[in-house]
Amino acid sequence: MRILSSIALFILAVAAASAQTSPSQIAAPAAPSDVAAPPADATKTASGLATKVVKPGTGTTHPAKDDVVTVDYTAWTPDGKMLDSTVERGKPVTLQVKRMLPGMSEGVQQMVTGETLLLWIPQSLAYKGQQGKPIGTLVFQVTLVDIPTRAPADVKTPPADAQRTKSGLVYEVLTPGEGRRHPKSVDEVTVHYTGWTTDGKMFDSSVMRGQPSSFQLNKVIPGWTEGVQLMVEGEKTRFWIPERLAYQGKQPPFGMLVFDIELIRIQ
Repeated sequence: MRILSSIALFILAVAAASAQTSPSQIAAPAAPSDVAAPPADATKTASGLATKVVKPGTGTTHPAKDDVVTVDYTAWTPDGKMLDSTVERGKPVTLQVKRMLPGMSEGVQQMVTGETLLLWIPQSLAYKGQQGKPIGTLVFQVTLVDIPTRAPADVKTPPADAQRTKSGLVYEVLTPGEGRRHPKSVDEVTVHYTGWTTDGKMFDSSVMRGQPSSFQLNKVIPGWTEGVQLMVEGEKTRFWIPERLAYQGKQPPFGMLVFDIELIRIQ
């Protein structure tokens, strides 16, 4: 049981989670007034990267290069020409930090969740003059939406307002879906997930592997069979699965397990 979606990013030259474009596109942000060169108050690193905080974040931890992050971004050339924008497509993307452009990777590792950062990435940290790729400095406005491979703050105990079923399964919808029908136990589904033990140790993640997993819903652990049937396509839900609905003490990981699951599609 291995799960995620793959997204090909032109600007980041990386394949990661598959994402559907929102039917109603959102206008991308306009190029910043200082797109041609970083302002005097920008922070510059030894590598040549320049950054400026547009909006402070609310998080407290920074992603590492082996983490997977969800970001919203828009990229421009120094003359203000937009190259790419997840904002315009209407959906953030999820990808591994170490697979980004070097300058993007360096900048994102400085961020916390909720933060928006402008990055002036020199050619040496971008495409390095590769044929067919943008030449020169690239400017990115990046918002760090989430670090999905990091254990959530409520991994030990579900919040008081979480939903509980008769079986003992506990769940909380993180992102509502756009679908209308729920899968049945005999359906095959494609999902994207990360799982943790209650001490915050990640033991499995399709996000880290960069690949979705498809399976018949009645051939996984009982907590998944029950929980995913509560979902609709596009929904992301956190589940607290007691051991009797997980591996039942027969194999590791033992005890209650916590999963963030995104239902991508019902076949």
